[in-house]
Amino acid sequence: MGSIQVSRGTRDILPEEVIYWQHVEATARELLHQAAYRELRTPIFEQTNLFERGIGEATDVVGKEMYTFKDRGDRSITLRPEGTAGAVRAYIEHKLYAQGGVQRLWYIGPMFRYERPQAGRQRQFHQIGVESLGSTDPRADAEVIAIASQLLQALGVPQWTLSLNSLGTAADRQQYRDALVNYLNQYKTDLDPDSQDRLQRNPLRILDSKDPKTKEIAQTAPNILDYLGEDSKQHFDRVQQLLTDLDIAYQLNPCLVRGLDYYTHTAFEFELDGLGNQATVCGGGRYDRLVAELGGPETPAVGWAIGMERLILLLQDAQITLNQSLDFYCVARGAAAEAQALLICQNLRKQGFSVEMDLSGSAFGKQLKRADRSGAVACLILGETEACDRTVQLKWLTSGEQESLSQNDLNTQADQLQTRMVAARSKLST
Repeated sequence: MGSIQVSRGTRDILPEEVIYWQHVEATARELLHQAAYRELRTPIFEQTNLFERGIGEATDVVGKEMYTFKDRGDRSITLRPEGTAGAVRAYIEHKLYAQGGVQRLWYIGPMFRYERPQAGRQRQFHQIGVESLGSTDPRADAEVIAIASQLLQALGVPQWTLSLNSLGTAADRQQYRDALVNYLNQYKTDLDPDSQDRLQRNPLRILDSKDPKTKEIAQTAPNILDYLGEDSKQHFDRVQQLLTDLDIAYQLNPCLVRGLDYYTHTAFEFELDGLGNQATVCGGGRYDRLVAELGGPETPAVGWAIGMERLILLLQDAQITLNQSLDFYCVARGAAAEAQALLICQNLRKQGFSVEMDLSGSAFGKQLKRADRSGAVACLILGETEACDRTVQLKWLTSGEQESLSQNDLNTQADQLQTRMVAARSKLST
């Protein structure tokens, strides 16, 4: 019988890569805390009609990509394909709006879409997202964009492009939709099959087609910015001015419509260089109608989501190095020494040091070779002599210096040891 492998469209994230995930998660967590966003954790699966009502039945996500099944109670359940609908459902169900003011929420976790797997796009993928609920102020739009920009900068992402558009109100959008359909009908036979299918069902998505011929047709399509009402224009002009004040560069892209039906007014995407067709790493916008459509009070909102796989792929390709080396690698031989080594390792861990203990029981030479390969800053060595004397040999792997310490001093002089560890790491980095 053959071995069992991961399902198509999923992948294991091995320890060597997890360090990047932890770095992204920790950086985002700290930055969002500074911006007064509170973490929200919602279920991985929801009732199917949440996404049908929230995202839109005419979208590709609902029509083609959702993982939907019947549970044992004959209820239609869907693995979440995105995070906003679940966050809004929680906002309504738990009456977070009753707390007053703006609710700034963020989430992190896996999402699921049945797509063709490729680099940076899996059927199980992960997002970090933010939702700012309760304000129509253009400053809310600018704030979430600024936070995304700040996160990319903090992670050391070398270059990106911010594309910006406005979809206006529902009335603006309908007026534009009619004009767009009239224009595209002239070229119906020249459109790719997917776009022909979308022509009546979801025509704005045709503007986002990757088909070369369709893209050429879309270049001369009516411009959605010409169909904005006065209020929509004022809102969008204010967002642009605020981004300029924040020194955040952007480019207008009237073909940017996003793939979900709930967007209104501002829409934006951050695209990264070097990722080809998977260049969009962060996308979002304003969705002032969604809360009411899902049964809550009229509530304006704006947010975004970052695809972690694509972001981490870029960090790896840019060869951004992360330091996760061990403090100590501990080797021991003999029953008494091995027992003492366990106590020493646990005591050092309690004091905040990272310590790996060799459990092989092999000769000192082999254990010391593993210590050299471990990336540890220092090695603790215990043999029969050290066990008898209650000492330990401390070898600094960065310099080769070695000294003998009492086990009691090792346990009680944590501050001094930490200072020496910092100095040794500094030499290692240079």
